[in-house]
Amino acid sequence: MWPAQRIVGEIFLSLALALLGVGAGLLDDESTVQALVVGVLAGLLSLLRRGLPAAVLLAAAAGSAPFFGFAPLLLVVAWSAGRRIDGLGRACAFFALAYGLCLGLTAAWESHASWPLLAVAGMFILVAMIVPGLAGRYWSQRRTLTDTLHEYNAQLLRERAMIAGQARMLERQRIAQDMHDSLGHQLALIAVHTGALEVDRELTGQQREAVGVLREASVAAMHELRDVVGVLRDGVDAAPAGEGPRGEDPGAPSRGVGGIDGLAETSRRAGAAVEIRRSGEARPLATTADHAAYRVVQEGLTNAHKHAPGASITIGLRYEPDSLVVEVANGPVAGPVRGGVASGGQGLTGLEERARLVGGMVHAGPTAGGGFRLAGVLPYTSPGDARKTFVAPPDDFRAQNPAGPPGESDPVIDWNGLPKELAKAVNRTKRGNGIAIGCGVAALVAVVLVIAVVVAGVLLVREADKAMIEPEQYDAVTVGQSERSVRDGLPSGDSFMNTGPGDGAPPEPDGATCLTLLSTEIGSGLDADPVFRFCFKDGKLIEKKSFEAG
Repeated sequence: MWPAQRIVGEIFLSLALALLGVGAGLLDDESTVQALVVGVLAGLLSLLRRGLPAAVLLAAAAGSAPFFGFAPLLLVVAWSAGRRIDGLGRACAFFALAYGLCLGLTAAWESHASWPLLAVAGMFILVAMIVPGLAGRYWSQRRTLTDTLHEYNAQLLRERAMIAGQARMLERQRIAQDMHDSLGHQLALIAVHTGALEVDRELTGQQREAVGVLREASVAAMHELRDVVGVLRDGVDAAPAGEGPRGEDPGAPSRGVGGIDGLAETSRRAGAAVEIRRSGEARPLATTADHAAYRVVQEGLTNAHKHAPGASITIGLRYEPDSLVVEVANGPVAGPVRGGVASGGQGLTGLEERARLVGGMVHAGPTAGGGFRLAGVLPYTSPGDARKTFVAPPDDFRAQNPAGPPGESDPVIDWNGLPKELAKAVNRTKRGNGIAIGCGVAALVAVVLVIAVVVAGVLLVREADKAMIEPEQYDAVTVGQSERSVRDGLPSGDSFMNTGPGDGAPPEPDGATCLTLLSTEIGSGLDADPVFRFCFKDGKLIEKKSFEAG
């Protein structure tokens, strides 16, 4: 299917060629009906030139010989045929056939055809047909070369993306191994020691409860560390066989909305006053949005414990028609906060990015009562793959080709910093093929034009000398002179420029032979040519007349 822009362009081109055909036919003294028919045929042939380039070329060449209205069409058709006829030999054969057909029909159509006329006509046909065909073929070859280089560039970029992906995977595996060896060992020691303290008989019940909270926190940290290590190793948060969603053990705490109660209970056991408020009808979320809601609550509780110890905490879950609103708000701090609380400042930044990936947003700021509020708006449906954890930038390694011609879609290939192999290929191809073809076409066009101009100029001057005289020469001849003396002083009139007396000529005397010559002066109109006529009888000049003929 063609785009609408190309269809409109084809229609306008056909109309333009039809109008040019009508105008050219009227200038060539064709009748109005004949000019209209030629114009309509030219427009129809223009629409067929893409599908039938060779046939339309032959038809335009054959029609341009008797009808001047096909001349504008011939230029366009020659350009199109040069681009679309496959094979150099096939293209040369069709262009040679079209050239011979046009020249042969021109010779047969013109009643006053002569060798000089055919030579000039052949030069002009050569320029009008062969030069656009060569230019069109060169343009097509250059575009094919450019498309090939685009494909080569896209292939190199895809290969580079694959290499970079493998390098990232190796780096992820190295980081995962380091995290597993270092943090895993430390968390395991914390879990062992807190487990031992929990069964120590010397501790009070409240102390055992606090140690239990530490042990559960260390176990949960080990679970999360294992999930992060799995993501770093594989790049996708996939669930191994025999485990629950997101790679968790069936007995591990949930890291979605269902795990928020567990977070609240853990904070209560640590001595914080936590309240959960729910409103609206509960609805399922995408995996990434569900995890983001859990992270919002987790980050809010962590910030409240660090920066507002002892303050009351409220967790809100509001199920709106299109999204879930998660809020964690704490009241004002009762007393001064101890210094030295570690804060990397990356928690809120990570939450904002996590919410952005699922199509939501996060807001944090102080409340009117002196507390702090962290809220997240998370849509129920995620715009991307719900199981993706790491999302690359959308324009990373833009290694695809455009879907259509220029103007239909945006280009996606970045030509900055091309690979060395591609740069060498571009330079080598341009210098080897592009410059050679371009110079060859330019040289051929220049040679043909120079030859055509020189030969046409010489022939026109010679033909004009045979067919035209000055008004003084006409006045110098008197009636009654011998035919031989008159003819010796005048040109022979044997020229393709001398087409006879034409319309509007007075009748010739009975039994006389007349010599008609053109005047070097300009007539009174575009269709009126000044003509001198000399009529002879019995070896003497019996009449001379000056008139304008159409």
